Amino acid sequence: MPSLTEWKVPPANQPRAGDYSFDLDRALSAVVGLHSIVPSDAFSAETLGTERAGNGVLIDDGLVLTIGYLITEAETVWLHLGDGRVVEGHALGSDSASGLGLVQALGRIEIDPLPLGSSHAAQIGDRAVVGGAGGRTRSVACQIGAKQEFAGYWEYLLDEAIFTHPAHPNWGGAGLISNRGELIGIGSLQLEREREGKAEHVNMIVPIDLLKPVLDDLRKFGRVNKPARPWLGMYSTEIDNRVVVIGISAKGPAARAELKAGDVILAVKGEKISSQTAFYRKLWALGPAGVNVPLTVYHDGVTFDVVLTSIDRAKLLKSPRLH
Repeated sequence: MPSLTEWKVPPANQPRAGDYSFDLDRALSAVVGLHSIVPSDAFSAETLGTERAGNGVLIDDGLVLTIGYLITEAETVWLHLGDGRVVEGHALGSDSASGLGLVQALGRIEIDPLPLGSSHAAQIGDRAVVGGAGGRTRSVACQIGAKQEFAGYWEYLLDEAIFTHPAHPNWGGAGLISNRGELIGIGSLQLEREREGKAEHVNMIVPIDLLKPVLDDLRKFGRVNKPARPWLGMYSTEIDNRVVVIGISAKGPAARAELKAGDVILAVKGEKISSQTAFYRKLWALGPAGVNVPLTVYHDGVTFDVVLTSIDRAKLLKSPRLH
């Protein structure tokens, strides 16, 4: 990520204080920069890198909400405040189902937290702000363009993700601030969609309502205190109503079963699937991590059955150390 002095959101996309009924600058002051260092032997280092940077939002005294991939297996976390101060943080934990993560500041942050709003109440067409660390010049005035299901290739599914446009260029962990001045989501991805024949970039935002049921668990235990979902270590995508494997995680059950990129998943426990969302829902309905997952697979003209023993992905991750 470029340093804060090197880039700005184009002026036409920056939010203007007069356009909102709340104190825009005060709300944006709760968005901080986040920089984490991950050991080179961490499970996620190969896919997410050993140095990660983005944003986080102060939601309580010293408690910063961010997107989980920025802090997964982080050994060191630094929080960059708007006044130039840098405070060390501790990666408290993350929720793999929502993708959200929490950081506890280890020093004083004398900033007002951003209140949590309702992502369910947000409407398509609502004006909002995707807030980045550094105030108005690093934030984007946007609209909520869609609220719909989102399936990620890494065994991830949101029933109702929020999509905003125009897109924020430094979206990871950015705060989606509603027209009431409340936090209603956390930035996760930038995607491209076609609109009126042109490619348009949008941000996929994780809704804040997914945090509320798990917040206490994340603060106490660093993870949600219930059995984990079964994980296969399989990257997939949906092509022409078929679920196609596009990659295999080196240490996962799919690798042990010798599944390969190009395999097509036809059925889970004998039930045919034609979408990625159906694949995930049938997989997770089998039971918690550790359950056997019978798959019907097609590869190079051959259809075969294979049983994978699922695992809890968190068991492969390094636990963050509190300094």
